[in-house]
Amino acid sequence: MQSRLENLCIKRGMKMTGQRRVIARVLSDADDHPDVEELYKRSSQVDNNISIATVYRTVRLFEEAGLLDRHDFGDGRARYEEASGEHHDHLIDVKSGKVIEFHDEEIEHLQHKIASKLGYKLVGHRMELYGAPTNYNSDD
Repeated sequence: MQSRLENLCIKRGMKMTGQRRVIARVLSDADDHPDVEELYKRSSQVDNNISIATVYRTVRLFEEAGLLDRHDFGDGRARYEEASGEHHDHLIDVKSGKVIEFHDEEIEHLQHKIASKLGYKLVGHRMELYGAPTNYNSDD
């Protein structure tokens, strides 16, 4: 069974090698926001002939085609997720690095209101919140 990302690649006429298919499946199956190193680790468990260079090239190809969204969550690593077309924001746990996706209509409304107040029509945005669990002690 083909993954969502594989199907999008095929619809766009991209050549889908076996290794690209593996990488596309790994990305589609991800419930987190893996970096290239993590994608390589997961992909090479499926096909140990995949090189890290292939993962880098494939990720760049998918990103340039608008199939992946690239994020920088402040940890020095580019992280990726499938471009879903459905807007969401991110909360990054600064202690664990966990990324939580969320959508809040009140925040969305407020962003449009602010843009309008400043004389703009909002055409897009990304919001990343960085937080620590309420029981987090920064002295640890």
